[in-house]
Amino acid sequence: MRAALAVSGELTDTAALAEVWDRCRDVRHDDPDVWIHVDLMPGNLLVRDGRLVAVIDLGTVGVGDPAVDLMPAWNLLDAGSRETYRRALGVDEATWERGRGWALGQAINALPYYVETNPVMAGIARHTLRAVLR
Repeated sequence: MRAALAVSGELTDTAALAEVWDRCRDVRHDDPDVWIHVDLMPGNLLVRDGRLVAVIDLGTVGVGDPAVDLMPAWNLLDAGSRETYRRALGVDEATWERGRGWALGQAINALPYYVETNPVMAGIARHTLRAVLR
């Protein structure tokens, strides 16, 4: 994570993101591991008429921290929708903060990787990084 932050200094506010990471990193995961998708990026979520109808790209499915699959709260939703999503899920503060950390980790690694080659993925990373700061 520190290496990813170091190479992104010209692309985003890495000082603020490091503070978020420090907070999220220290939240314990005491819940049992569950089946998770791991890559719930906007491109893997199919929507019809404003409703989720399918999740694709199951190549990363495994068992782990359920907070991993909260990433759409930051990589897809705006602030108002994020709060609605959180209330609907009823997750506790620790799980929510771990989810924020997972979203940050994925986005801060994706941004420098895609910034020159894939503007859509870089845009999603930027959206996610702005969202985790709120």
